[in-house]
Amino acid sequence: MISAAEAMVKCLENEGIKVVYGYPGAAICPFYDKLYDSDIHHVLVRHEVNAGHAANGYARISNKPAVCVATSGPGATNLITAIATAYMDSVPVIFITGQVSTDQIGSDVFQEADITGSAMPFVKHSYLVKNAADIPRIFKEAFYIAGTGRKGPVLIDVPSDVQTKMIDFDYPETISLRTYKPTVKGNPMQLKKISEAIASAKRPLICAGGGVFLSDARDALLQFTEKTGIPAVSTMMGLSLYPTAHPLYYGMMGMHGVNTANEAVSRCDTFILIGARAGDRAVTSPKFLAKSAKIIHIDIDPAEIGKNIAVDYPLVGDCKTILTELAQLTPKGDYSEWRAMLSDIQNRVPTEEENEGFLNPKLFLKRLSAQMPENTVCVADVGQNQIWTCNNFEMKGGRLLVNGGMGTMGYAIPAAVGAKMANPDNEVVAICGDGAFQMEMMELATIVQENISVKIILMRNNRLGMVRELQTNKYQDRQAAVRLKGNPDFVKLVESYGIPAERVETMSEAAAAAKRMKDAKGPYFIECNVYKYETSL
Repeated sequence: MISAAEAMVKCLENEGIKVVYGYPGAAICPFYDKLYDSDIHHVLVRHEVNAGHAANGYARISNKPAVCVATSGPGATNLITAIATAYMDSVPVIFITGQVSTDQIGSDVFQEADITGSAMPFVKHSYLVKNAADIPRIFKEAFYIAGTGRKGPVLIDVPSDVQTKMIDFDYPETISLRTYKPTVKGNPMQLKKISEAIASAKRPLICAGGGVFLSDARDALLQFTEKTGIPAVSTMMGLSLYPTAHPLYYGMMGMHGVNTANEAVSRCDTFILIGARAGDRAVTSPKFLAKSAKIIHIDIDPAEIGKNIAVDYPLVGDCKTILTELAQLTPKGDYSEWRAMLSDIQNRVPTEEENEGFLNPKLFLKRLSAQMPENTVCVADVGQNQIWTCNNFEMKGGRLLVNGGMGTMGYAIPAAVGAKMANPDNEVVAICGDGAFQMEMMELATIVQENISVKIILMRNNRLGMVRELQTNKYQDRQAAVRLKGNPDFVKLVESYGIPAERVETMSEAAAAAKRMKDAKGPYFIECNVYKYETSL
């Protein structure tokens, strides 16, 4: 027999977990005591929310569930934003929390919080473990639920006394849940109808979303696109599915997307939505689109199909399976006139000019990405920096990670830590604004402690830039609560952690600084001086 705490560790080992991110406390100490003897590497973050974001980044690069741990009370509640972030973007993360002793639950004792109740809207499933003998089954179920179907977070809350109980450990090899049976294969008749609809289209358009990554269908998407010759755009979460320079790819659509992509959406006669939910930031006029084009929607979650846009051809199933089958059924079309129309729009996009006395963030990101290797993972935070990155950082084959659904500031650096640890051979760059950076800068200590070679770009305009832009455009430039007057000297701050850092004031200094960052063997930091009225687009 072994303790339930040791069983928890063995469950993680059986699932192939190599790294967990966390922050200990009394209610989770029995687990940590057993983790001490395991080969699983624990990364001590400096704030619990960042444990969740780091696991998020790790999961998205490894394409497997990742794990983070926190104690009860504030430790657990600090995870809620990370749980919601993972939920909105369908990222498989197992959140393990300690809880007060079972006989004290409901008594408002020290550091008690109903985390299963609090997190309920943001999880695929949650468990409050009351019987220690259930731990092997619960963990097996949690990993299965998190990593299948429409992926997402699962919470396991374990009271401290349950962790100390002795149990017989037998980890299940397989799991079957009667009420959870995700559809993987697409309906054959519907597949045939969709193939015929595509074949009859004159101006079809693929719109690829983050679900394509989640189903590991990137190669299948490229093969389908190239075989059929259909032009493509992506949502923000689908960025980097196609290399930026791919001849059939026309950029990111939506509120913050490029003109070519949005024109393509408005002019297409058949809209093929794959692994995306057609949210308000991506499809700003769903009713107009539904009237002007036939809508094909492919998604593993039946609840998403038809939720935001009326659909003519729904198909529930796994993107990888469906795209592979659809590529076999759908002939190559002649879309030369359609592509010529889109290319003409694309060629009319004006070239960015340099802003004298300041660094132009759009030009800088274009030039920086040109220097980076093909496998680069770029992690963008939320705000203007995210839009600059999405539309200007050229992807050649790596990944662009953003959090799209929740729009969580403070995501980039911890997510970059997780992404780098998931695949150390990838170059990883985190891009953030000076507002977001101050929500995550404590993780510089984690980077140093773990010796993680993450490169950080800070866009400093001494403003909460995206909110300032909104206030300028819609509130007569009445800038309320957006000026960051108390900003520190970021270069000195980063250097105090022992990380090389420099400040770039103008574009003339940018190329050399970018090269120094690229050539650095360890972590590196560049602060970019950006004009206070720089716009996101």
